[in-house]
Amino acid sequence: MVDATTSSLQRYMDLLSARQKLVASNIANADTPGYKTKDVDFQFEFTSLVNGQQPQTIEAEGLEEKPDGNNVSMDREARMLAENAMRFNVASTLVRSQFKQIRDAIDEGKSSS
Repeated sequence: MVDATTSSLQRYMDLLSARQKLVASNIANADTPGYKTKDVDFQFEFTSLVNGQQPQTIEAEGLEEKPDGNNVSMDREARMLAENAMRFNVASTLVRSQFKQIRDAIDEGKSSS
C-alpha cells in the first residue's frame, strides 16, 4: 500500500518529467524562428497534479528575443536541466526510502513468523 506522501512524490516526479520534456523541446527549437520558450508554473501545476489534473505549459516570460523572434536561452535551459535533475534525484531518493521502509517491514514480518 502506497501512502499519500509516496503518491505526492510520484505526481511531483511526473511534473518533473513533463518539465524535462519541455526543456528538451526548447533546446531542440533553439534555432527555430519565432519559437517561444515553454515552461510550467511549478507551484500551480503541482497543486493541479495533486488534484488529478494534467500540467499545462506556459510561455516563459522576460526572456530576450532574438531578431528572428526566438527567445530560447541555452544558459537558462542548461540551468533548468540541472535544477530538474537535482529535484528528480531528491524525489527518487525519497521514494526509494519509502519503499525500503515497506520492504523492511515485510522482511521483519517474515522473520518473526
